[in-house]
Amino acid sequence: MSKRRLYTRTGDAGSTALFGAGRVSKADSRVEAYGSVDELNAVLGWVNTMVDASEIGDALAIVQRDLFAIGAHLATPPGRRSPKLPPLPSERIDEIERWIDTAEDAVPELTAFILPGGSPPAAALHVARTVCRRAERRVVDLSLSNSIDAVIIMYLNRLSDWLFAAARLANHRAGIADREWHGIE
Repeated sequence: MSKRRLYTRTGDAGSTALFGAGRVSKADSRVEAYGSVDELNAVLGWVNTMVDASEIGDALAIVQRDLFAIGAHLATPPGRRSPKLPPLPSERIDEIERWIDTAEDAVPELTAFILPGGSPPAAALHVARTVCRRAERRVVDLSLSNSIDAVIIMYLNRLSDWLFAAARLANHRAGIADREWHGIE
């Protein structure tokens, strides 16, 4: 028996397969949405190489698994849902809020806009936050013309807030103060 190859050549003309629903253009809004979630997942994998073993790293590992479930739902058009789809992590939204509260309780109160940066882990978390916001925008765009479970948008919205809070926490633990923005000088 021969080994299955990674390449299929089926996308060479610019189309890709959706779960149970035929082929669409790789520029389709559904592909943009789940592709952005996949990009976020890859960025979080990179971020996790920079954080020490801590609740941030543990949370990132949980989020990466959640994003696979979200991506699977986004890659499956309504009406094609299968019992094989993993459940959406709706209960995680409350948990992410607790992560945010814990991080905010550990750092000084926010009194100004914060410039991204600081320690390498914090800077990477800020990059992840912006990728998360882009993924959220792509999912919202998809939701304008397709039925999307509201949990997905709520999850991504809350996740970007946590990534901001985690970046501040990473800087605080590294002894690096937030760089505040006070307008054009």
